[in-house]
Amino acid sequence: MAAIITQKFRVHNAKQFKQDISTDTDSETYIFIGRSYPWADDTAPPTPNNGIGEEIDAWNDMIALKKVSTADTSHAIKRYDWASGTKYSEYQHDISSTNLATEGGSISDLYSSKFYVMTDEYHVYKCIRTGRDASGATVNSTTKPQGTSATVLIAGAEGGADGFGYLWKYMYTISASDTIKFVTNEFIPVKTLGAQTEIDGISTNGGFGGTGTDDSSAQYDVETAAVDGAIDHVVVTARGTSYNEGTYSEIDIKGDGSLAQVVVTVNAAGNVSDIKMENELSEHGTGYTKATLDIDAISGIGGNANATAKVIISPKIGHGADPVQELGGNYMMVNARLEFAEGSGDFPIDNDFRRIGLIQDPFATGTTVLDATTAFAYNKMTLASVTDLAVDDTVRDTNNAATADAVGKVISITGTVVSYITQVNAAGTYSNFSNGDTAFEGTSNLGAISLVTAPEVVANSGQIMYIENRGAVTRASDQIEDIKLIIEM
Repeated sequence: MAAIITQKFRVHNAKQFKQDISTDTDSETYIFIGRSYPWADDTAPPTPNNGIGEEIDAWNDMIALKKVSTADTSHAIKRYDWASGTKYSEYQHDISSTNLATEGGSISDLYSSKFYVMTDEYHVYKCIRTGRDASGATVNSTTKPQGTSATVLIAGAEGGADGFGYLWKYMYTISASDTIKFVTNEFIPVKTLGAQTEIDGISTNGGFGGTGTDDSSAQYDVETAAVDGAIDHVVVTARGTSYNEGTYSEIDIKGDGSLAQVVVTVNAAGNVSDIKMENELSEHGTGYTKATLDIDAISGIGGNANATAKVIISPKIGHGADPVQELGGNYMMVNARLEFAEGSGDFPIDNDFRRIGLIQDPFATGTTVLDATTAFAYNKMTLASVTDLAVDDTVRDTNNAATADAVGKVISITGTVVSYITQVNAAGTYSNFSNGDTAFEGTSNLGAISLVTAPEVVANSGQIMYIENRGAVTRASDQIEDIKLIIEM
């Protein structure tokens, strides 16, 4: 039995993820850092396993958590920068293993192709038509798309005198703030404002679930102007022979929509060399879900009944109505900035970290979901002396590792307060320090422990949804870490 998980299902899951963060008052999502001490090979962090053991390990060396807000999340798509001399794929509604993407190679899925670009002005355009030369072969793009019109398509100059250039549709512009938060070398943000009543766009709290209001942006105008069932491109699939040379205008496209017309050109060799829309820079017709063009029915064209064409049908609601869905926004990006000793010291600045993750609904107590901006996941104790102590040292309640009961790995030292995570002792068990215990680092006596403070989050609570193991990220008192997680749904 053949089956497929559709792109819409993937995008739906991404929307649900964003919805959970923005509107579910009973649910909280946090990004966390962990693992202050080296891997077995610190130059090659291990690939996380998809199992309970990996989650337990993440909890065992977790350092601190920071709440994720709606403003910290965005749908994302792969980044394709427009570059002169590059061939791009045109949008087609039926790309498959028997109808490959026009950029070349063996791409059989629209969303795996370069059918949109971002320019150096952070404008995003969809490729409606690939440029073609006189023989009908696709050519490289050499004219950068420019402009932000909601209704006028943008034509390139490729293809030569007997060919035609690329045709682009302006979609949206990435704002300066979103550029800082969500643009990476491989991904860019995408959002749907919801100008069309048929589309659930970004609501007032940033989640999906309601139509948007006019924010005076060019994107909102594009979404508003999108035409359901418009036709913007017709592909010549067979050029035919022995047709009468000439230009045939105002030829109707047949189907379940109306008002779309094309111009058919036959060259001196009697081939159908070109089919363009009437007024090709405008939207054409409305309401098409099925559409055909019968070339041989054109009055006076003649020929041998062997020229064929395929009418390209726009996505539901029209080009530009729903960028998240149209461009395949099934990636979610989560951005977190760790600023200095964030959370009054919850995030230590005197050590590094090697693990990043995402967790939903960790507990603050046995029954209460954590609801704080930041929280620490380590223990703390106050010592009489820290002179002989450094981060990543091991502290025990005796000077003999073989008989020690409580063992801790030092995360951070602030004054005489030592932050640590409990570790297994020689007997294979975990025990915490108690007030009045004497602390040792090796044979060095650090004095009595006067105060032990528990973590602000309950270990092994909530649902860990993402784990990334990486090389050491060193923190400093004057440093900000900008963390971007990319999650494919």
